[in-house]
This record gives sequence, structure tokens and C-alpha cells, in this order.
Amino acid sequence: MKIDYRILEKKIKINFKDKDLLIKSLTHKSFDKNINNEKIEFLGDRVLGLVIAKKLLEIYPDEKEGILDKKYASLVNKKTCLEIAKKIDLQKFILTLNVKKKKNIVEDKVIADSCEALIGSIYLDKGFNIVEKLILNLWSDHIKNSIITQIDAKTKLQEYSLKKFKKLPIYKMISNTGPRHKPIIKVAVKLINTKLYFSEGKSKKEAEQNAANECLKNIK
Repeated sequence: MKIDYRILEKKIKINFKDKDLLIKSLTHKSFDKNINNEKIEFLGDRVLGLVIAKKLLEIYPDEKEGILDKKYASLVNKKTCLEIAKKIDLQKFILTLNVKKKKNIVEDKVIADSCEALIGSIYLDKGFNIVEKLILNLWSDHIKNSIITQIDAKTKLQEYSLKKFKKLPIYKMISNTGPRHKPIIKVAVKLINTKLYFSEGKSKKEAEQNAANECLKNIK
């Protein structure tokens, strides 16, 4: 299979000095067990983390570490890397092989990992300033969205309870009704010296979030 990597270079506006490094960064171990992107991915993951952490500190100099950590995690996880990779059609340039079917297939995890490997290869080929510029450009929308990221109600209630009572909130399943494909879960939550606060949701997780929100509204 012939891949024209010049198309990718045009997309990211970077012309590699070492073309073999670019190809290696997009070669999965299933295609070549000796020359592949595993170690470059390891590097790229750290480079991405450094750039994002640095940017978050610039945007939120007075923010608490816990909130920064949540924003950071949402920006560097595999789901976000996959979205970024598909934004530049990275899957079209990855060398991988399904041995049984003898054809090229690319799974989401491989695409996300290759995104990190590409970052690592750009760092090695062009240096930190260039790769930082690329990351901030590709991640710009996600970084902007991080501004409205809120700590969920369950986390807020947990932090409040630990600070005030040194104990976690207590959640209790009340009922699970409705059809199996569309359940209605009812739960309750209480803190030390508070009444039970009830709420419902389509899942246990959603019901607990709603109950935590009810509790927060009444204790503050």
C-alpha cells in the first residue's frame, strides 16, 4: 500500500527533514514488530502533557490544582487524541496489519496512539517550539471549551463533606423501576447531620449526580 505522506505534511503544515521518522511514528507494531511507533508514542504523550499543562497554567494562573487536573485530563485523554487525529485524517496514513484478514485496518486506540507518536516525531524533527505551536493550534477548540468545564456535583459534594465532616457522602439506592431499556433509578444522598435528598436519573450515575446537586442546593 502506497501512502503519500506529503498530504499529511500539508495538513499539519510541517515538512519533515527526516521522512523515515515520520513513517516510523505512524507504523503500528502489528505491521513491523521491530521498527514501529511505540517508543515515539511514549515521548509524544509526555510532550503533549507538557504543552497542555503549560498552557493551562497560563490561562488559569489562580485556579486550584484539582480543577486544573480535571481540565488537563480531558484534554490529553485518548478520546480527545482520537478526535484530533480524525480532524487531520491521520487514520489514512497509519501502517497497521490485521494478520488474519491480511488487510489494513485501523482501530480507534491505534489512531489515538499514533496521534501521540506523531507529536513525538515532530518534537524530535523540529523541536519544542514547532510542536507546541501545532498542538495549541489543533487543540484550540478543546482548550476554549475547557473554560466552561465545571466540577460535577458529586465531586463538589464530596469535597464539601470531607472538608466539613471528614467523611464521604452516603448514597443509597431507593428504587429501580421502568422497562429494562429505559429504567428510572431513584437514589438518595445524605451527609452527617443532614436529611436524605432524593433524585432520579436514567442511570445510577446520573441519579447520584442529580441527588448530589439537590443536596448542594439545600446546604449552601
